[in-house]
Amino acid sequence: MPLALLALAVGAFGIGTTEFVTMGLLPDVAADLGISIPSAGHLVSAYALGVVVGAPLLAAATARMPRRKVLIWLMVLFVAGNALSALAPDEHWLLAARFLSGMPHGAFFGVGAVVATNLVAPERKARSVSLMFLGLTVANIAGVPVATLMGQHFGWRVTFLGVSAIGLAAIAALALLLPTEGAQAGRGSASGSASAGLRGELTALRSLPVWLALGTTVAGFAALFSAYSYITPMLTDSAGYAETSVTLLLALFGVGATVGNLVGGRLADHSMRGTLFGGLTSLIVVLSLFPALMSTQWSAALAVILLGVAAFITGSPLQLMVMEKAAAAPSLASSANQAAFNLANAGGAWIGGLSLAAGFGATAPAVAGAVLAVLGLGVAGVAYGVDARRAAAPRAGQGRVVASYVPGEAETVHA
Repeated sequence: MPLALLALAVGAFGIGTTEFVTMGLLPDVAADLGISIPSAGHLVSAYALGVVVGAPLLAAATARMPRRKVLIWLMVLFVAGNALSALAPDEHWLLAARFLSGMPHGAFFGVGAVVATNLVAPERKARSVSLMFLGLTVANIAGVPVATLMGQHFGWRVTFLGVSAIGLAAIAALALLLPTEGAQAGRGSASGSASAGLRGELTALRSLPVWLALGTTVAGFAALFSAYSYITPMLTDSAGYAETSVTLLLALFGVGATVGNLVGGRLADHSMRGTLFGGLTSLIVVLSLFPALMSTQWSAALAVILLGVAAFITGSPLQLMVMEKAAAAPSLASSANQAAFNLANAGGAWIGGLSLAAGFGATAPAVAGAVLAVLGLGVAGVAYGVDARRAAAPRAGQGRVVASYVPGEAETVHA
């Protein structure tokens, strides 16, 4: 695999660290700023909102720029947002800084995925995307625990300065390792052309298969976050773990996510649709077994690992599917997939919370997640049916005049 993928993984590592570390530092931030922990929790929402807003906005605004330059400037914005977070004098400034920190998140992964696939042969595209996402999953193993310990011992502001330093390392890696030809190749390859611009990017979002792929992302990852958002009370109330053990167990989730991401990327290069169906089915099974698995400590630890594996098997095929469905101009659609991921984060946590508040028990969010995974599998099945009908249409039209239209090209007629 090209060394340039390492530069993308470094950026993903920084983004993954800043996204999840805030959750572990909420008590420290609240105490320092003199606010309640629920108020400090708004910082997580501000970051997620920045992702949802920034992903399509920045991808659209930079549609005509070389992708290498786009990635570097996105990391500059990332560094600025985290540095401002460290220097924020009060809650309101910190909320604005976290929103700014989240804005480049979705666009970086979206544009980065397009660049990654253009650095490798067609039969290794999914693997290249999984290697970029490797930085995100490794962040849950090493970046988040280390950054959390830094914040607890030296202050939460030091943590955000440390994340800014990771961003600076990513900028240097992108500038040194990412070839200009790789970014330019993306504009002239099957993934799109520079002439597509903003209009071509927006046209790509009018496609039903793109929206079905995004819908699969929302439902599938909402299933994950319905359970993962409440994994701590499951581990403490159901499995009997002490709260001090939770950090180590969450690192096990990162191990599972890393394994699932790598396996999913390799399998998706052989069968993208099969890997997606298999991953969603595995997620349904794992979440359905959570009530039983959370009954003992050893099986609860196994459940955390399996959750990471099953959920992240689908990451690469979903990202690649969105890009292929929007092949004329994939950057905006690819970035929109990251916005869908964060909508899944918020929606899944909300649905899981409803099941918990209803009094169905500590493992109820996992059962709700299984239902969401079934929904995701259903949407994926509908998408498969739509693709099958579209593929059959030209064969059914043999012998008569059939019109076909490709965005950005003149309408053609085939006999």
